[in-house]
Amino acid sequence: MPHTVARKRASIVPRRNGFKAPPVPHHDTIAVGLRAFFEIAEKWSLSYEESSTLLGQPGRSTYYNWRSGKVGEVVHSLDLGTRISYVLGIFKALEIIYKQPAMADAWVRKPNEAFGGQSALERMLAGQIIDLAQVRAYLDSVRA
Repeated sequence: MPHTVARKRASIVPRRNGFKAPPVPHHDTIAVGLRAFFEIAEKWSLSYEESSTLLGQPGRSTYYNWRSGKVGEVVHSLDLGTRISYVLGIFKALEIIYKQPAMADAWVRKPNEAFGGQSALERMLAGQIIDLAQVRAYLDSVRA
């Protein structure tokens, strides 16, 4: 039996030690992010394996449902939301750095000394969120 998703604003939860946890993304936010992710995946010519790794390796049927736009009741996942956010940020940074979209899209597959001679994509495909964060941080430093 389907249920409705409560549409509450994400709030930052204060912790005793003063640290505030980031808000958990809403269903709508993740759904929009997934659509944008698959557009980027197409521009970067990502394979199923590459796209799946960047998304945190969801099940095959889940992946293909997301890809076809059937996001349904996407889990309110901080991990998935963070991964999507990093990919979107990397894409946007490349669009700012390279005025020609083809150059920006090709950059992810080119070897880069900043990643020990690996491409940014190879670095991101190590599979951990920190790998996405390091590529994003590198691009932010280039833009600065």
